[in-house]
Amino acid sequence: MKIVICDDRIEDLLKMEKLLLAYGLSHAKEEFVIEKYSDPALLYHKIQENELADLYLLDMVMPERTGVEIGQLIRKCGADNIIIYITSSDDFALDAYGVHAVRYLLKPIAEAEFCEALDYALSCLKMKKEAFYLLKTKEGLVSLAHSQIEYIENSSRMLCVHLAGGDTLKSIFIRKSFDEEIKELVGDKNFMKVHKSFLINLKYVKKLNQHDILMESGNCVPVSKVRAADVKKEYLSYVIERYQ
Repeated sequence: MKIVICDDRIEDLLKMEKLLLAYGLSHAKEEFVIEKYSDPALLYHKIQENELADLYLLDMVMPERTGVEIGQLIRKCGADNIIIYITSSDDFALDAYGVHAVRYLLKPIAEAEFCEALDYALSCLKMKKEAFYLLKTKEGLVSLAHSQIEYIENSSRMLCVHLAGGDTLKSIFIRKSFDEEIKELVGDKNFMKVHKSFLINLKYVKKLNQHDILMESGNCVPVSKVRAADVKKEYLSYVIERYQ
C-alpha cells in the first residue's frame, strides 16, 4: 500500500511518519510504502502526472496548494483513493466532505484517533479491492466476495456454493458449462479446479490427500485422477508463495 503524507510543517510531517511506522509495526501483515511531501505543489504535479497513491494524509492549510485543492485533483483524476485530512482548524470540514474524505482529524494528533482512522482506511481499501462473484438464485442475484467462497460444486446442473461460514447457496439451473460459470473465479490465483465438478478456494484447504482434499469446514472434495498431479503441484506452489 502506497501512503502519501503532505504537510508544509516539517515537525508535523515527521510526527505523522512516526505514527505510521508505529502503526505498521503492529500490523505486520500490511506492507506500507510511505512518501513524504513538505511541498504541496510538488505533490499536486505528481497527481497531475497520474502518479497516485492508495491513501493520502493531507494537511488542509498549506501555501500554494491547499489540501482541498489536492483532494479535488485526486477526484478529477477519477480516483476513489482514500483521503484523510489532518489540520489545526475545524473550519474546513465541509470542504473535506466535498471530496469524500473518510476522516477529518485535528492537531495535535491523538494516536488513538489516528490508528482508528487508519483501521477504517484499510477496511475501505480492502473492500474496494475485494472481487465479487454473482450467483443467480431463485431469490435473485447474490453478490459473494471471493474470500467468502470455500468451494463450488456442480450438482444436477446447479451450482452449490459452500461458504466459509458453513452456509450453502444454490443457483438456478445453469445453461452454460461448469467451466464457463467458474471462468471468472479460475482467474483468481486462490481458486483451483480439482475435478470436473468441483472448484476450491486454496486458502480453505486443511489437508491434501491422495484422492481428495479436506477443507476447513470438514467437508472432503474429490480430486480427479487426471488432475491429481497438477493439483498437488499447484497446491504446493500456492503454499510456498503464501508463506515464504
